[in-house]
Amino acid sequence: MKIRNGSIELHVADDGDPAAPPILLLHGITSYGGTWDWVVPDLVERFRVLRLDFRGHGASDRTPGAYFPEGYVSDAVAAIEQAAGGPCVVMGHSLGGATAAALVQRHAGLVVAAVMEDPPLGTAGAPQEGGPGDSALEDNSLLESFRLIRESAPRLQVSGISVEVLSGILAAAPSAAGGTFGETLHPDGIAAMAGSLLSVDASVLDPVLSGTIRTFLDPDVPFVSPSLIVCADPTKPDAVADPALAEHFASISPATEFVVLEGAGHLIHDELSSRDRFRDAALGFIDRITASPS
Repeated sequence: MKIRNGSIELHVADDGDPAAPPILLLHGITSYGGTWDWVVPDLVERFRVLRLDFRGHGASDRTPGAYFPEGYVSDAVAAIEQAAGGPCVVMGHSLGGATAAALVQRHAGLVVAAVMEDPPLGTAGAPQEGGPGDSALEDNSLLESFRLIRESAPRLQVSGISVEVLSGILAAAPSAAGGTFGETLHPDGIAAMAGSLLSVDASVLDPVLSGTIRTFLDPDVPFVSPSLIVCADPTKPDAVADPALAEHFASISPATEFVVLEGAGHLIHDELSSRDRFRDAALGFIDRITASPS
């Protein structure tokens, strides 16, 4: 389906019974809603499953120069209000996880519960003196991947290359977490990556690469809605969520939990070794929060 956020047209994939409780799935930067296709069968019997393409991603409109947190958050609010039709469960990876976190700080009335998969939890700049710190992406191996995507995605999009051929190339490419994508990721995750590279506006990365991306979160504001933060293993070179910050938010938010998945890199739900553990943690949490009272 198509919805509007002001002058921007956004794409939302819609599966399941329209009368079922909605769940909104939010992707990471440069990705798109198709990254969640693998989990739809696990959710669709109980939920109406909505997968948003943020501005500049997938089949949504491009908005050069407007790729900042407030825009992404407003896209998610538009999806909740127009597609979900009211409060819903929100699950997001990376950029989508930070957006989910911003929603539970600023728009908690729209969020039944939130799952945040390896989200950037800190501020865009330096850590606050005396407070919980976050190095953001400084020294993170994702930065080199982002530079490569920024350079190569526009060329790929005009080349006429197919998703299938690009998937084969990506399978042999090195992953930011170590090894090749083919060695570490599920084939559907590689295919989703290929599809996203052929549709994304590569300039979504400019605020990240220039260091001008603004903060999603206020470190002193609790998460009001029940929330689960799933952190990648901090020893992995591409891990984003700082477990110390996750613990901080859990300590000031009475309904927030966090878990660190040992050995998991940033692409948790696509990794061969961590998808099932993420599924168990995320769906177990959602089941507990949304279970009908006995």
